[in-house]
Amino acid sequence: MAYVPIPKDLSNVKTKVMLNLTKRQLICFSAALAVGLPPFFILKDYIGISPAVLVMMFLMLPLFMFAMYEKHGQPLEVILKNYVAVRFLNPKQRPYRTDNFYPLLERQYQLDREVNQIVKNRKEAR
Repeated sequence: MAYVPIPKDLSNVKTKVMLNLTKRQLICFSAALAVGLPPFFILKDYIGISPAVLVMMFLMLPLFMFAMYEKHGQPLEVILKNYVAVRFLNPKQRPYRTDNFYPLLERQYQLDREVNQIVKNRKEAR
């Protein structure tokens, strides 16, 4: 009898739309075809078929990566966005800063002393 493994966690199962591909994969593969085929047909007469195929592959490869690559449930564009944020946008050194409340407490203490002195002077003046 045939044995078919069934995953226990069904949140990782993705809905297939057509040709056993997800909607994301269909969009990315269609975009790869739109980007890769025109240069191939233009270049094959000038540089030959093999170099034209290599150019087409290099043009299509990023879109294939966007369609297929996923790490820890995150697609490639999320990983790249996080990488750019950490590597280039955020500062390299993040100093540890605390909010020091002692100057605030000292200022409040001085204000309280001034208020008490004013009240005391008014009572003595009466």
